[in-house]
Amino acid sequence: MTQLHEAFTIFLSLLVEAIPFLTFGVVLSSALLVFSDEKKLIAYIPRNPFLGAIAGSLVGFMFPVCECGNVPVARRFLMQGLPPSVAVAFLLAAPTINPIVIWSTWVAFRDQPGMVVARIVCSLIITVIISWVFSRQLDAVPLLKPALGRRLAYLNRPEESPPAIACESPLLQSGTFILGSGNSGQLLKLDEQAVETLLPPIAPSRWEMFTDNIVQELRELGGMLILGSLIAAVIQVFIPREWILLLGQGTISSILAMMLLSVVVSVCSTVDSFFALSFVSTFTGSSLLAFLVFGPMIDVKSIGLLLSVFQRRIVIYLLLLAGQLTFLLSLAHSYLF
Repeated sequence: MTQLHEAFTIFLSLLVEAIPFLTFGVVLSSALLVFSDEKKLIAYIPRNPFLGAIAGSLVGFMFPVCECGNVPVARRFLMQGLPPSVAVAFLLAAPTINPIVIWSTWVAFRDQPGMVVARIVCSLIITVIISWVFSRQLDAVPLLKPALGRRLAYLNRPEESPPAIACESPLLQSGTFILGSGNSGQLLKLDEQAVETLLPPIAPSRWEMFTDNIVQELRELGGMLILGSLIAAVIQVFIPREWILLLGQGTISSILAMMLLSVVVSVCSTVDSFFALSFVSTFTGSSLLAFLVFGPMIDVKSIGLLLSVFQRRIVIYLLLLAGQLTFLLSLAHSYLF
């Protein structure tokens, strides 16, 4: 019962920490949908894979969201025609390369400014490389969940002229009571479908579209966030953290241990610097760097959110590529610095 109570407490703490940022991302996504012309922003994104990756990485400065809020924004960009490589760059870089996270990292590691610079540089390198890999896939439909893929294919369909009216108004058709050539004495009855064809549809207001989109995205992404937070809480309680900490004795094992810990604890990128600061006396600086770089890209919560947008194999590719590059850069940092 004690472990269950602790798991429930961690589960609630993860939700309390993550829901405001997820809500912020959903609100921002809905605002982009209703009140802005995203296609103008997308038009300024360079089509060159390298420059597009850098541009996608720096979009986080305009939309400072963490790993809980970047998914709805990236999904909105994809639906508006943003290249998949640029959307992936935004997904991976926005939780780290944004002013809020940079400021919090500086506050936590004020005595180690090199850690702040290394986090930004490593995150940018990893993002650009992975984005370049995904630039080979020009069509985003095969990467997305079937429902989103169909929606994107529908939005990107070629413009067609509106369908011609099959028949004229039933009031003018032959055989009606009004024209006197039909069954006299019978009143003309228009069914609901005929009335709908005669009356123009009432377009919802922008605020109605705004609130409806917020409710829809919170329902879709909130369920995955709850599931991911539950898994993270169970892992933290029922897998002794000491098993992970014992691996932090060597250079390689400490990096792998902190990468694993970053996935397990699922700390939000806005506060993960203070969490990593508690391990300064136990782990090497390179392993802390691995924690700060890999965690915002891939953790248990973000995996659940990514699975609500991308195919499972795409999420696996992201996890493997980000993990390998983080390990190699952290290992290089341990030998160079």
